[in-house]
Amino acid sequence: MQGAGWLLSLGLMAAGCSGQAGDGGDGDGGGGGPSAPGGHYFPNGSVLYRDVSDAALSPRSAATIDFLDGEGGWGTGELRIDFGIEVLAADDSAPLREFEPTEDAYFPDCDDDAVPIPPGGAIEGEDGYECLSDGDCHLIVAHEPSMKLYEMWRADIRGDRFRGGCLAVWDMERVYGAEGRGLNCTSADAAGLPIAPLLFTADEVADGSIDHAIRFILPNERIRGGVFAPPATHSTSAADGGDDAPPFGARLRMRADYEIDDLPDGAQVVARAMKRYGIVLADGGNIALTAQSDRFTEAKWDDLLSPGDLSSVPITAFEVVEPGELGEYSGDCRRAP
Repeated sequence: MQGAGWLLSLGLMAAGCSGQAGDGGDGDGGGGGPSAPGGHYFPNGSVLYRDVSDAALSPRSAATIDFLDGEGGWGTGELRIDFGIEVLAADDSAPLREFEPTEDAYFPDCDDDAVPIPPGGAIEGEDGYECLSDGDCHLIVAHEPSMKLYEMWRADIRGDRFRGGCLAVWDMERVYGAEGRGLNCTSADAAGLPIAPLLFTADEVADGSIDHAIRFILPNERIRGGVFAPPATHSTSAADGGDDAPPFGARLRMRADYEIDDLPDGAQVVARAMKRYGIVLADGGNIALTAQSDRFTEAKWDDLLSPGDLSSVPITAFEVVEPGELGEYSGDCRRAP
């Protein structure tokens, strides 16, 4: 255990799960609605909290940035922000529910544990726990009693029926090494990484400091195929960029000399984090940066940060940090002990 101070930084002890925010959805069980955790989910030794402002550059840094610039830069052509992913905090009042794995669950990569479902919560892109929009429908729950982080792709809870895609259960008392949950193993994100620890929140931006790396995504054709860079443990067959493309797990850092004073105040907070902790390539898609939804947070994104507040920042404002030894993608998941 890391002690109460670390739990407070996670937001579980501080916020608890007694708030009444949110639609009741289909999360059955006693207790109040969920709150939203944020901050550090793992002990301080996690690579996600490593300051990379002075880290060595990849020998391919210039070539990679040139490649991305030639392909149009970010997926939409601008550095935009998505605010759709929900993260829920759960205490021991949240019922543990078994789920029926769908074709989107892959074993041994994925876990089949019962999942705590806080009443009143929601999944990504929905008002409750039903996946109605045929989107990614991520279900993410940080569970204080077990100190586990549950992240599921394509969750769908309708009454008594709980169906779900890949579930990754992360131990929040563990410092994961380069092998993560296992080499060549996916998670609820394509790169095999945890999602919640890489999201930035309205509470963090309101406080003026984001103290961790940030999740980012690129179109699959701009992601190097066949390899992954630690801390990623996985790639996909859809990633088909050439040798100059960044692999899953690549860590980009905003250049120290890139001027950010003209950005809106909230965007400057994000930019400072990108200079110090960088951004980590975690999934394929178009909207580059991912922030946590403010549905259950104390601070709200209105008047704090908007989707386009970093749109003036080009891909050429970044450089690529030395990734270490690349892993060869085979799809043959070997779970770590």
